[in-house]
Amino acid sequence: MKLNRTVTLFAMVFGLLALGFSCNEKSPETIKNDDDLEVVPTLTNAFPALTFSSPVELVHAGDGSNRLFVVEQRGVVKVFKNEASAAQTEIFLDISGRVSSGGETGLLGLAFHPDFKNNGQLFVNYTRRENGQLQSVIARFQSNKTTADANSEEILLTYNQPYSNHNGGSVLFGRDGFLYIATGDGGSGGDPQNYAQNLGSLLGKMLRIDVNTKENGLNYAIPADNPFKNTANARPEIYAYGLRNPWKVTADREKGRFWIADVGQNAREEIDILERGGNYGWRIAEGKECYSPAANCNRAGLVEPVFDYGTSEGRSITGGYVYRGAKLADLKGQYIYGDFVSGKIWALEYNETSRQASNKLITQLTGSLSSFGEDEAGELYLLNYQTGKIQQLTNR
Repeated sequence: MKLNRTVTLFAMVFGLLALGFSCNEKSPETIKNDDDLEVVPTLTNAFPALTFSSPVELVHAGDGSNRLFVVEQRGVVKVFKNEASAAQTEIFLDISGRVSSGGETGLLGLAFHPDFKNNGQLFVNYTRRENGQLQSVIARFQSNKTTADANSEEILLTYNQPYSNHNGGSVLFGRDGFLYIATGDGGSGGDPQNYAQNLGSLLGKMLRIDVNTKENGLNYAIPADNPFKNTANARPEIYAYGLRNPWKVTADREKGRFWIADVGQNAREEIDILERGGNYGWRIAEGKECYSPAANCNRAGLVEPVFDYGTSEGRSITGGYVYRGAKLADLKGQYIYGDFVSGKIWALEYNETSRQASNKLITQLTGSLSSFGEDEAGELYLLNYQTGKIQQLTNR
């Protein structure tokens, strides 16, 4: 599949299901320009000699090795030294033979165990075809710290995907040591089976499992304080629900809070902060607007977005990170995120007391912004799905 077709398909099903234009954007935009920044950041190639194939994730191992790991959608993880002069990569894991890839499917998430330095464990989220059925797979692999053993796979969890889009993707550890998993609503458009509101389904959720313990014949355990562990007919793995397609969930390294970027349907892209047992509204609501029904929906008990924006600004949000690095002082403590389709990159400042958000446009990427990444020092990187390059924000 040629790159331009891959980009087209990815955009069509990932963000451009939102191309049905909304004529009723009631939520006002509060996006400002970058005039209040002392130094306006610009984008540069972080590793000029390196190019990747459809990159969708960049993470570090937290082991002090100063390495970066890039996930290629086809099912390959590459590793290299975090140096601007890096001239080559090594293959860390290759499971392309078992991954169903294309559009929104593929190897979508990678997380290293908090004790990776000692136990060498890593966890992935990928899609496969099993007897013709598309499935999401959450699996553990073992490594010798240098290379992961593709034959060491231990499948923790699988769940069927009724359609090929809206697969979520992020897997990450919290400060509590548990693994969090972001799942999409199962796809198509409008969540036709209302999976996101169904506590009996794993779709459209944030899941939380204990990968250090096994119980009840499973390769994981359910944390004692998972909110629906003792709820009849509910999946005990569920930590929060009502999500459409959370494309990138990240943790604030300073405060531990999880930020969720949830891709919208026709009108709104939204940013949420994870709350235990929270209902984020889909398909009742899309961002701060009603979706089903289209008006006078019951929002009682819903967790409202921290911020949302409409189709004039972009059509497929790409979640980022709360910036905790040292190179961009003006952006310290702000949530840096962007849009896959428009390429716009913003900084969101959130006041926890007033629950008010101030959003400013800081720059724009040419290409398709598939993901942000963070290194061990808290510096941020941007993955350009179209060009395969890794870029970074720098002061000009």
